[in-house]
Amino acid sequence: MLQSLHVKNLALMEETEITFGEGLNILTGETGAGKSLLIGSVNLALGGKFEKDMLRKGAESAMVELVFSCEEKVKQKLMEMDLELSEDDSVIISRKMQVGKSTCKINGETVTARQVKELAEVLIDIHGQHEHQSLLHKKKHMEILDAYCGKEGVLPAEQVKELYAECKTIRETLEAEERDEQALARERALAEFELSEILEAKLVPGEDEQLEQRYRVMTNSKKITENLLESYHYSGNEEGAGSALGRALRTLMSVTQYDERLEQLAEQLSEVESLLSDYNREVADYLGDCEFDEEDFKAVEDRLNTLNHLKGKYGCTLEDVLAYGEKQQALIEKLDDYDAYMEKLKKDLAQAEDKLAKACGELSKVRRQNAVLLTKRLTEALVQLNFLTVDFEVAVREADRITEKGADEVEFLISTNPGESRKSLSQVASGGELSRIMLAIKTIMATKDDTDTLIFDEIDAGISGKTAWKVAEQLSKVAAKHQVLCITHLPQIAAMADTHFVIEKSSMDNSTITDIYELNEEKSLGELARLLGSDSLTEAALGNARQMRSQALSYKQK
Repeated sequence: MLQSLHVKNLALMEETEITFGEGLNILTGETGAGKSLLIGSVNLALGGKFEKDMLRKGAESAMVELVFSCEEKVKQKLMEMDLELSEDDSVIISRKMQVGKSTCKINGETVTARQVKELAEVLIDIHGQHEHQSLLHKKKHMEILDAYCGKEGVLPAEQVKELYAECKTIRETLEAEERDEQALARERALAEFELSEILEAKLVPGEDEQLEQRYRVMTNSKKITENLLESYHYSGNEEGAGSALGRALRTLMSVTQYDERLEQLAEQLSEVESLLSDYNREVADYLGDCEFDEEDFKAVEDRLNTLNHLKGKYGCTLEDVLAYGEKQQALIEKLDDYDAYMEKLKKDLAQAEDKLAKACGELSKVRRQNAVLLTKRLTEALVQLNFLTVDFEVAVREADRITEKGADEVEFLISTNPGESRKSLSQVASGGELSRIMLAIKTIMATKDDTDTLIFDEIDAGISGKTAWKVAEQLSKVAAKHQVLCITHLPQIAAMADTHFVIEKSSMDNSTITDIYELNEEKSLGELARLLGSDSLTEAALGNARQMRSQALSYKQK
């Protein structure tokens, strides 16, 4: 459940905080007061697009914060997303927005907009002002039916998508592999040449690194030898440090019998002499390795040129070159039996298409079964929304071609007049009828998905009178099991409020501010009177409001 909304420096809102209640939360206000700003604020917090003109004039940044109570399924979702619970088991989603930059957080931890949207799916469902227009597109009809199918349709839908992708890949491979005999001959000749060039080199992984090291030594051998000989002269046993260390050790050893500490010093000096002797032997060995003739140098240089040539053509490393050779070997084997290879691809495609057709059949079966159930539930809901003679159908037909969504075409058909055949919504449904159909869909889906909070932004577009009462009654039914936030301009719907808010716009000191207030019963009656068309709060206007409120309360108590 959405507990509160905190908005700062957004459009006409300077700073306001709203605490929502359970059941039906109604928001009303004068035209132009900024009623839809509430929905906009929630959408922004949930990752919606922020435009620079949304920032309040003179402010450097805006902020929106939503606080939700945390149900068990929400806790599970947070765990899946590796996010922490707050201390009071609430979920706090906040977003700070600046021009060109925004930061989203969940329980104080910085997250991406995608993560916010993922979590929002289990928290809230928002119906915008014009969302019902999406019902004019058949693509939306399939989305709704698939959502109604729920877990039952998930596996078949995933199988169809995977098999469709597999078929597409095989078809693309077949198209790409189509060649004439001359092209095949050219490709085979090139592959043979490249493979032969790699095999003749008899490559050994790591060989190039060893040769490069040896080549560096060879090209710098004169400088290395001169410096190493000089170092050997200073450290050697003739006139260097080795000779001096030997004399020092012998001198010290002659007095060690007089003090144990002298023995320790002699041991240390002996270790130093031993290390220096090891060093001198290794220097002598290295100087021996530096001896080479021009043939050795030429051989190393030629081999490096060969390896670098192959790396330049076939890969950055010798391992890459060897892998390329294996690839060309496989290509030659394929081309040697090309007809069989193509036949196998065609056989693979036929098998994949057969599996796809079966998977489409399973998905279609699930859709058709659920379409019957959804048709029944939607028809019942539409009757409650004052479609007195409605004939509604969720039609599932075979599509012209298979797509990643399967082999079905889904369309909502309706007839609102006795004797008339069902037709597409786009042909017969008015704006007000579309709004009521969407309300019916939302309420049914909310029950099935167990969404905690539903928001409706002017679901009442294009309706009035008795129909408005029917919509109000339906919203009240939904609010008995879910939290509902509804922006409306109809008194019939406002009268059903469990909690009533008013959105007002005021001007002060050359600035305009929009704010939201919760109304007590008395002020709520005054707002109902205004919605009923009264310019002033006369006793007659208030009487009409009380009567409407009483009628709403009587319905809710049934």
